[in-house]
Amino acid sequence: MTTTESTDRTVYAHEHAPRLPLAEHLPEFYRAMIRLETAAAKDIDPTLYHLIKLRASQINRCAFCIDMHSKDALAEGESVERIVQLAAWEESRHFYTERELAAFALTEAVTVLTDGFVPDEVYARAAEHFDETELARVIAAIVTINAWNRIGVTTRMTPGHYTPKSAS
Repeated sequence: MTTTESTDRTVYAHEHAPRLPLAEHLPEFYRAMIRLETAAAKDIDPTLYHLIKLRASQINRCAFCIDMHSKDALAEGESVERIVQLAAWEESRHFYTERELAAFALTEAVTVLTDGFVPDEVYARAAEHFDETELARVIAAIVTINAWNRIGVTTRMTPGHYTPKSAS
């Protein structure tokens, strides 16, 4: 087993190699996913968008996407505190707006689907905070990040190497 050594001589565990470069094998599919991402991101509040993507990625345990969306959120000015507390948002409600909380509940319901449906009360709460077009944008954001998470987890995309565009 190979290890990685940092500059302070701490030895970290072996980094898994990605399993499959999906974009190389299915470039048309990958370009379609990029177009889907672009459409989902259009006209949605960027702060909310980053938090939705990060929360779904946490639930799906997609390390690559957690890395990416944490860095993107930080680069766009999100606080470290809100990013760190997002995994426990129900216990850390005071860090978020009611609108964000409704979006997180919907994100969890759409992402997990263990009951086979999104509960009416979760959907109704989101509908109280978003008009229909905004709600459609939130749903599109949730669906898109879930697709990306499944790609990232299945192909074992490696976290830690992403640099946000705004930080370049």
